[in-house]
Amino acid sequence: MHSGSRIVVDTNALISRALIPSSVAAQALSMVESSHLWLVSEATMKELAEVLLRPKFALYITGEQVAGLLARLDSIAETVPILHHVTACRDPKDDTFLDVAINGNANGIITGDADLLALHPFRGIAILRAFRNS
Repeated sequence: MHSGSRIVVDTNALISRALIPSSVAAQALSMVESSHLWLVSEATMKELAEVLLRPKFALYITGEQVAGLLARLDSIAETVPILHHVTACRDPKDDTFLDVAINGNANGIITGDADLLALHPFRGIAILRAFRNS
């Protein structure tokens, strides 16, 4: 059981972690994993799988590695049932992460997405940048 905050991590931050283990996002997410509870939904897990299995990533991560990452995330994260949907982000696809945060009583969202970052704070939930633009 984690005693830390309840955290939602967006797909782009997770992809950065998977593809570039030494990235700032990967380092931040390793700290989150060790002391906080990750929150996911069926929709966010499905999106992560679909994106990581795109042909453009095949040179960087195998299907077996994707399966391993998804299994690991599934074993350490709490899957949140989405009972209330949010429509607040200027990119409607990003509302999925707000759904998880609101329904899962999250303390924060880790992202590099400008559309989510523009909402900081959202209903008392911190929206934090996972990595620097460089």
